[in-house]
Amino acid sequence: MATTTTATAPVLVAGEALIDVIRSADGTREHPGGSPANVALGLARLGVPTAFLTALGRDARGDTIAERLVRDGVDILPESWLLPATSSAVAAIQPDGSARYAFDIAWTLAERIELPAMRHVHVGSISAFLAPGADRIEHLVLTADADVTVSVDPNIRADLVGDPRAARDRFERLAARADLIKLSDEDALFLYPDRSDTETAAALAAHGAVVAVTRGAAGSLLVSGDAVAEVPPITVVVADTVGAGDSYMAALLAWFLTSGELRRRPRSAAELADAGAFAARAAAITVSRAGAEPPRTAELPQA
Repeated sequence: MATTTTATAPVLVAGEALIDVIRSADGTREHPGGSPANVALGLARLGVPTAFLTALGRDARGDTIAERLVRDGVDILPESWLLPATSSAVAAIQPDGSARYAFDIAWTLAERIELPAMRHVHVGSISAFLAPGADRIEHLVLTADADVTVSVDPNIRADLVGDPRAARDRFERLAARADLIKLSDEDALFLYPDRSDTETAAALAAHGAVVAVTRGAAGSLLVSGDAVAEVPPITVVVADTVGAGDSYMAALLAWFLTSGELRRRPRSAAELADAGAFAARAAAITVSRAGAEPPRTAELPQA
């Protein structure tokens, strides 16, 4: 899976796509999901050319996922159609709008993949940790051309990642290559239980990456070198929190890609604050409506 880059090449998002079976007091509904799929959709809706490498089944659920992504401009790589059945996750919505998940997922990638030219690759979530596909994801990142920038969002699902130490080791190998790392406060606690999320962000940023820690209703923290920005939360009426972190990730990445190259370099606190505020607005729009529905450019002016 050799990779190259050009100035006009798309972002490649690699990872799982699945159907969220959402159960709430209002009943049960199915909605396309999967963290990397949500990020790909969020990028495309914000005008970022995006290709997507995943694993789908040729069934009604796979068609539903693909139609939604393609409708918003995501290019699904043809090697993605390889599963006997499309994966799913049951999301039980709690009274506070948060979701608890149970997964029925198979994660693998095709043996031969013709990758497009790319300028950036984004990975994370279940696909970065679940065998056998996780090894291919790691290989994709670590063998990417030096001109290709990388972002990582671990989006830890503790019941799927296996041994926490092995998960941490894999995350650190990916993070060492990353230019942008986003993780939730829960991810930080799982990976580094003896540190505060602030300490974790500082340690990861010491390698040169921009690091963002999302804290739900408490806002978010962004760190680059010695620069730190605390981004306040945006208060909205919450429909549910499905896809909120993915919308934050997509908007944060879109902000850096459209505001200048995403290279490892010192960022000012003001720059971090602007990026974080843009991402926070995207997440707020997403939680204000049911399902993982990231905003479009018209809803999210980059002011």
